[in-house]
Amino acid sequence: MSSHQVRLEVRLPEGHWSGDVTRANPSAILRIEKHMPLSRGRGTARISCSEDISKSIGQHPGIEDFKVMQNNYYDVTIEAGGGGFLKPLVDVGVIPHTPFEVRDGWVDWTIECSQSEVRELINSFKQQSIPHRLVSTRSVTTRLLTPRQRQVFDIAIREGYYDIPRRISLTELADLLGVAKSTLSVQLQRVESTIVHTFSEEIRRRSP
Repeated sequence: MSSHQVRLEVRLPEGHWSGDVTRANPSAILRIEKHMPLSRGRGTARISCSEDISKSIGQHPGIEDFKVMQNNYYDVTIEAGGGGFLKPLVDVGVIPHTPFEVRDGWVDWTIECSQSEVRELINSFKQQSIPHRLVSTRSVTTRLLTPRQRQVFDIAIREGYYDIPRRISLTELADLLGVAKSTLSVQLQRVESTIVHTFSEEIRRRSP
C-alpha cells in the first residue's frame, strides 16, 4: 500500500479546550505528549507548555480534571465534547502522530495515511469549513495499516473483539475508543479488507 506523510495546520473550533487555552494565552506553545480515548467520548492528555496555563485549564468547561506534574507538565482529563480529534479525522479513520503542538488556536498535525485518505481528509475539512493549511505531503515507506488503524486493531484484539465468543461488542468497543458505532464499523471494515486482500494468496496456499 502506498502511504503519505501529511503535515497539516488546522484551526481548532471554539469550545475545543486546547484551542481555547492557547487563544487565551497566545504566547504559549502547548505540546500534546500523548492522547488517549476514554469511554463515552471522554479522553486524557499529557501536555507540556512553555508557560503556566493552570488557570486557563482549570476554568475551561471542557476539562473534567487536571494534575500539575512538574515544570508546566499537566495530566488532563477531557470531558465529552471538550475537544478531541476533529470529526474529519475520526470519519477518515486517521490519527495524528504525537507529540504535536498547538499555538494560538492552531494545531500542527503530522498524519500518515494513503493518498485517497489525504484527499478525503482535505475535502472533509473544506466541506465543514474548518480553516486549514496543507504544509507538506510526501511519500513514505509503505506500511499495512495507518497509525489509527493499527491502534483500533490492537485495542480490538486486546479487548477480545475477534475472540470466539467475543468478549466485547461493537457498541462497547466504540464506547471504549470514544467514537460512534457506525464510524468504528467502517474503520474495522477497512482494516479487515486490507488484511484479507494483502494475505489472500497466502491464505489460499495454506488452505488447499
